[in-house]
This record gives sequence, C-alpha cells and structure tokens, in this order.
Amino acid sequence: MTSEVDVTPGMSEALGYEQARDELIEVVRRLEAGGTTLEESLALWERGEELAKVCRRWLDGARARLDAALAEEAAEGEDAE
Repeated sequence: MTSEVDVTPGMSEALGYEQARDELIEVVRRLEAGGTTLEESLALWERGEELAKVCRRWLDGARARLDAALAEEAAEGEDAE
C-alpha cells in the first residue's frame, strides 16, 4: 500500500464524476483499512472531502440540467394545449 496522497490543488476540478467517485471510494477504503500514520490519515481525509465536493458539484449540475429539461418539456406541453 502506498502512503502517497495526491492533494494537488485544482487538480480535482478536472476530474469527471466517475473518476472522483472511484478515487473517493479508494480513499475511504484506505481510511477504513487503517495502518496509516496520523499525517497520512489527515491527508486522505482532506482528499476525500475535496473529492466529495467534486462529486456534489457534478450531481448538482446534473440535477439542474434535468430540472431545466423537465421545465422546458412542461412549457412545451402547455404551449401545445
């Protein structure tokens, strides 16, 4: 098991949802497995928080797109009546 944690600022912004989710799963797995130093655990936790925010932004964006599409569909349906 490697003890390195990628905490490059801004790097998470370029991650897609699936990439961020998969890395977050790995971070949680490593934290749950234990065997890391306090410093490594803190770095993993911070990385997990950052990845969770990336996932949340993707999900919020998807929700906004769905809401907009549904609103547009409803408006088109009202116009057809």
